[in-house]
Amino acid sequence: MQAATKQEHDARIYRKLKKGKLYELSKQWELQVMLLPAIILIFIFSYLPMYGIIMAFQDYNIFVGIWESPWAGLKHFRMFFDSPEFTNVIRNTILISLMKLCIGFPAPILLALFLNEVGNMWFKRLTQTISYLPHFMSWVIISGFVASILSVDSGSLNILLQKIGLIEEPINFLSSAKYFWVILTSANVWKEIGFSSIVYLAAIASIDPQIYEAAAVDGATRFKRMIIITIPSIMPIVMVFLVLAIGNLLSAGFDDILLLGSSPLVQDVAQVLDTYVYKYGILSSRLSYATAVGLLKSVISVGLLFGANKMARKYGGGLW
Repeated sequence: MQAATKQEHDARIYRKLKKGKLYELSKQWELQVMLLPAIILIFIFSYLPMYGIIMAFQDYNIFVGIWESPWAGLKHFRMFFDSPEFTNVIRNTILISLMKLCIGFPAPILLALFLNEVGNMWFKRLTQTISYLPHFMSWVIISGFVASILSVDSGSLNILLQKIGLIEEPINFLSSAKYFWVILTSANVWKEIGFSSIVYLAAIASIDPQIYEAAAVDGATRFKRMIIITIPSIMPIVMVFLVLAIGNLLSAGFDDILLLGSSPLVQDVAQVLDTYVYKYGILSSRLSYATAVGLLKSVISVGLLFGANKMARKYGGGLW
């Protein structure tokens, strides 16, 4: 009897909770309707095309279609692992991604902390505008700027280095493998540092000013207030973006590497998973092979995302 009474009690609570959620949704029906176009677009362009991963397990023939192409099992996955370029591609992908993560991830945080401490509003707005601008330019324009700056004949960097006596002859930076990763990482930081700092600036702006005032009364310097108040307050946002960055660790880049790494002399250090899929999968019409490599990358990325999120939850962060 007691068990039945408890079940009825739990059922009533569940119905109340369910009714409460439906009631809240009904109050927000305008917002829910506004979400519908985005949900429909995601479903059409992100979920419906997922049936195409079947191609990874087929010898896909464009003339007979995906449902009539013969099955190949794990053939294309084995071909990738047996490829002579496998080790080089994986090495480049991981090392370029780690460089972008270690340098490009903290850069906007440091910029946001710096801008938050700037008292001159004119200088602060000017710095924000200048740092945001490259984000809205395509990689075609950015790569043109980089090529112009690093040009052998009239590049400003070569001229500067010669003027101050560091080099005697101009250096062909974009055709030198030892400089490629540094150039690539620097260009990415320059392009994204300003726009990426917006989220951190917004998080800093939401901190209660009274906390800073209390710390100042207690004698804390500006640097001390940054360490004990600002950084811990934005840490949940930092952890969320860090989890996402680790999940994208195998996405070393495509547009930037394709444009800046066009020289045959840097191909050994410029070939990453995305450009490998493009050059050997799509340009050579090996669609099943390209799908297999892309699927492998996606599966590993999902594993990295879940692993990073699990680690972040131990420190009070994470996506879920």
